[in-house]
Amino acid sequence: MFPTLSKDMVERRYADAKLVYAALGVDTDAALAQLKKTPISLHCWQGDDVGGFEVHEDAVAGGGIMATGNYPGAARTADQLRTDAEKAFSLIPGTLRFNLHAIYAETDGQVVDRDQLEPKHFANWMAWAKKLGICLDFNPTFFAHPLANDGYTLSHADTETRKFWVRHDIACRRIAEAMGRSQGSACVVNHWIPDGAKDQPVDRWAPRKRLVESLDEIFAANIDGTYCKDAVECKLFGIGSEDYVVGSHEFYMCYAMTHEPMICLDMGHFHPTETIHDKISSVLTFQDELLLHVSRGIRWDSDHVVILNDDIRCLFQQIVRGNALSCTNIALDFFDASINRIGAWVVGTRATQKGILAALLEPTAQLIEFENAGNGAGKLALLEECKTLPLGAVWDMFCLDSGAPAGTAWINDMLDYDNVVAKR
Repeated sequence: MFPTLSKDMVERRYADAKLVYAALGVDTDAALAQLKKTPISLHCWQGDDVGGFEVHEDAVAGGGIMATGNYPGAARTADQLRTDAEKAFSLIPGTLRFNLHAIYAETDGQVVDRDQLEPKHFANWMAWAKKLGICLDFNPTFFAHPLANDGYTLSHADTETRKFWVRHDIACRRIAEAMGRSQGSACVVNHWIPDGAKDQPVDRWAPRKRLVESLDEIFAANIDGTYCKDAVECKLFGIGSEDYVVGSHEFYMCYAMTHEPMICLDMGHFHPTETIHDKISSVLTFQDELLLHVSRGIRWDSDHVVILNDDIRCLFQQIVRGNALSCTNIALDFFDASINRIGAWVVGTRATQKGILAALLEPTAQLIEFENAGNGAGKLALLEECKTLPLGAVWDMFCLDSGAPAGTAWINDMLDYDNVVAKR
């Protein structure tokens, strides 16, 4: 079993770390206060392998989403998923949100197609969120449906198919608006479609023109922006759309710059060697707000569990250095069915928060002073020394203040919870 750190030990280590950072001009108390008010939106689909709870007349169709692995105990009902999420919440410090897809509707055993979904089908989720004091975010679901089988939805050449998906998306915006009203805070609704081709489409123009028309109709619907904040998400390629994705980075960047929705940057939706941290300052130079899907892509859009690697550190360094935390919506997006799912949630969220904290603890003013003076060696030396500063001691204090397990003790809870899910 992993040891529980005593309150006295955490406080003593924090006091020492506070002095180390203060010597560099960094206020650790201020960093912890900022981290505490920075919400992270956990994604429901890690808990059940992107299955959802739809009642179908036909078998679930394909559509571009894959969670690999067969670890036992995936949630198979909404109540199980909520219970699992609560367990994860208990092991994570800070301010949390919960991110739902449309396929997680509860329809009392009735078949309700996606263009007919209403806020009432998410009433249990809203009541649950209110009980826990958290906020919800939302996503339309453009995959795993018979009308998504050929790989096109909002850009489909068939008018009736396209209209179905437009109705679905408008219905989702209304659901998000209801969620926002219920929680007294805007619900972020993210619009991502898997539309694309496996190999060399001749006409790359018409689907994009149709997508613009569909999006314009969706965002023209009378939805209160106070309670529903929209984002559009780009992608480079995926399974079944290796050659052509209608909603590419360039497409959605241009759309976001000329229309109301913000852009969503997913860390796994670019080339495996392309990182997104350099895009942050470009986007927020022209946009007021940004949505992030924090993930870890390996080889292709594989959405691995987030860890505290260089990509995460660089991402949040750019956000913090630009004073952009308040205008950046941070959500997680990974799904690994090969490991303990509660552990995946907790590892990924805590790693994301550690990345934010590391950036908040950076002696940015001194680094900029070195840079402006042309002292490249001084800047590089300080950046290297920062890597071994006592981040862990400050993090443990954050956990202690939040009532979450500090250090490795949370792993015991994760392992014990396996006995619960193993009975499913």
